[in-house]
Amino acid sequence: MARGIERRRIFQDESDRDNFEQRLGSILKEAGTHCYAWTLIPNHFHLLLKSGLVPISQVMRRLLTGYAVSYNRRHRRSGHLFQNRYKSILCQKDPYFLELVRYLHLNPLRAGVVSTFEDLERFAYCGHGVILGYFKNDWQRIHEVLELFGDKNSVARRRYRAFVEQGINQGRRSDLTGGGLVRSSGGWAEVKARRRAQLFEKSDERILGDGDFVEQVLLQAREEMERRHRVRSRGFDLSKVAKRVCELLAVDESELWAAGKERNRVRARSLFCYWASRELGISQAELARKLKLSPAAVTFSVKRGEEIVSEHNYCLFQSV
Repeated sequence: MARGIERRRIFQDESDRDNFEQRLGSILKEAGTHCYAWTLIPNHFHLLLKSGLVPISQVMRRLLTGYAVSYNRRHRRSGHLFQNRYKSILCQKDPYFLELVRYLHLNPLRAGVVSTFEDLERFAYCGHGVILGYFKNDWQRIHEVLELFGDKNSVARRRYRAFVEQGINQGRRSDLTGGGLVRSSGGWAEVKARRRAQLFEKSDERILGDGDFVEQVLLQAREEMERRHRVRSRGFDLSKVAKRVCELLAVDESELWAAGKERNRVRARSLFCYWASRELGISQAELARKLKLSPAAVTFSVKRGEEIVSEHNYCLFQSV
């Protein structure tokens, strides 16, 4: 979620909203990021995303920067458009997925952007109408939502609509918007009850999920940081990664940096992008600049590199 600075409007009219939606769709497709729910409110927006190979931070940076520049140019203004950094929460899919889809899609009704539930269905700047079939785009993943309500689209849409409508009277959900422990436990009353019973769970305000899920996420993050530190402590940088790739694939290092789609060159570039991104933590934006490729091309290279490693069991470190 991102909000306008000082809670000001970030969408003045349909042209602004169309511009944002088009940018969002294009960036999500290039990044391989899945969107299940979204809504645009005059002074903020919500997205429910599943990241692909491109980190959410890069997706959001491209989206917010590009939109802010175009908005300022169109409205002849300068300065920041958004209030601080976007807010993101990592969510455990079960049992929060459908609750979040419903909560996000009811935002225009709660905010008074539309007056009735029927108006919400025909509000063009929310994923609710797309799931119901009133609007179409090629980047919202509606099947993953509908399949949870039935095999036939007509039945699934009817059940989905009823599910969302049932959430109208729930109002603002503190268990979905509070701190990590509050969200994970289902509200402050449950937190206090668990504390009285001497039951404690791992919590983190950036993560929506039970204690085991939070622990797993934090452990994975710690392992990733330790792995990257280990790689760098062995003297690996981009130059050494490039050298290792060229040794493995018997490619001259000049080929790695040259343009072209010759097979060995593409394989070398893909393996290099994968290890540089995963093992060194180099951003794909930086790799795109160094290799003179588009961000989308680097994304595909990282994916191919992962497949090459899996197929041939390649290791960045030489065997000893």
